[in-house]
Parts: sequence; structure tokens; C-alpha cells
Amino acid sequence: MARIFITGSAGGLGLNAAWALIRQGHDVVLHARNESRLADAGEVREQAAGTVVGNLADLNETVQVAEQAARYGPFDAVIHNAGVYSGHEIFAVNTVAPYVLSALMARPRRLVYISSGMHRYGTPDLRGIDWTNAATRPAAYSDSKLYVTALAAALADRWPEAEVNAVDPGWVPTRMGGPAAPDDLELGHVTQVWLATRSGGDRESGGYWFHHQRREPHPAVKDAAFQAQLLGALESHTGIALR
Repeated sequence: MARIFITGSAGGLGLNAAWALIRQGHDVVLHARNESRLADAGEVREQAAGTVVGNLADLNETVQVAEQAARYGPFDAVIHNAGVYSGHEIFAVNTVAPYVLSALMARPRRLVYISSGMHRYGTPDLRGIDWTNAATRPAAYSDSKLYVTALAAALADRWPEAEVNAVDPGWVPTRMGGPAAPDDLELGHVTQVWLATRSGGDRESGGYWFHHQRREPHPAVKDAAFQAQLLGALESHTGIALR
């Protein structure tokens, strides 16, 4: 049995992952941006090992999420699932929050970051980036997912004792993905569940995954210079350094 924390787990893929893990017998701590959203988790909330509330678009609340989560830890795995597709919160939720939580929380054995196939359209150019205003950045969603995928790769190198991976769940018909999304919703959560709980066999770290298969990410993801630039920009923006 593992203890697992999942951000953005009151709905969509996060909720599906939580439900799958609970059915496997694991202890799952849920997260939602507010109490109203947490109520949407229904039966999964009733069976969860705990709940954490905080808006990851807000830096101070993200710090509080890390503090709340610590009350239920230590965790065997953390799935950084929370994400948004549009609006001014894209960088804050999709990139900054995973960085802050990774820096502040006790390090688990496994970390999983949710990426997207659209990260391949991102631009590895951090000049003039405004982390709090995605409207100033064309293709902000793709950029944010490129950054979080590079973050996962950087942490895999820096934290060799942990297994750190990024997952493309596909374009699935969740609230964010929309009803016309063409990929299989049932397959959308299985790879991150597997990476968070796998046992035996070869160690898996530093991968970019799609449906249990390693794929080649955008070249910038494995670029050490870009990784360093990204980590430096996030530390400068947040005032929080990686340990």
C-alpha cells in the first residue's frame, strides 16, 4: 500500500486516477482549488485518506497546499495533475505550482508530472516571460507544458534517488479537454497510476510517457542549459529554491 497525493483530483483525470488507486488499496490524498470543487469528488472523497484545498494559481495558496499536504505525509508518490488550458493562470498552475510543491514538499520516491503532446509546439524562450499573465504569451499552454516536462527531466537528473517522469495522457474528453476530444478517457490515467505505484523490474526515471510507452519529447526537455535557465527563472519568480 502506498500513500499518494494528487493535485487537481476533484475531477477529470485526477479523480479517475484517485479512484483507480483507492480501488487498488492505496491511501490517496485529494486536492482541489476550493471546497466547492472538492465536493464534486463525491464517493472518492469519502474514501480518501485526506483532502487539501488551495488555489494553485496563487503562489501563497500553493505554499499553503504544500503545508497542508505535509500533515498527511510522507508520501510514496506525488502526481502533479492539476492543469488549465486557457486564461491568465496557465503558467501559474501548469508550471509554477509543480515547481513550488516539488521544492517545498518532502521528497517522495516517485513523482509524476502531467504533460501534453502539445508541449512539442512550445518555445524554449524564457526572455520577458510573465509567469502571472499568460495572455501576454502566444501558445502559452504549449509553452507551459514544455516547461513542466523539462522540469520533470531536470529533477530526474538532480534527484537520482527518486523516480521522476512526465506523462502525456492524450487529448481526452474531460471538462478541460472538451466532449470532442478524440482519445480514450479510460486510458488517460493508467500510465500515471502505474508510474506512481510500480514495483519490481527496472527503475524508470527521466521518461516522457504515452500509454505505457516511452516517447521522445521536445529536444529542449533534455537540454541541460535550458533546464538550468528554467529552474533559475522559477526560483527568481517564486523566491523558493530547490533542495
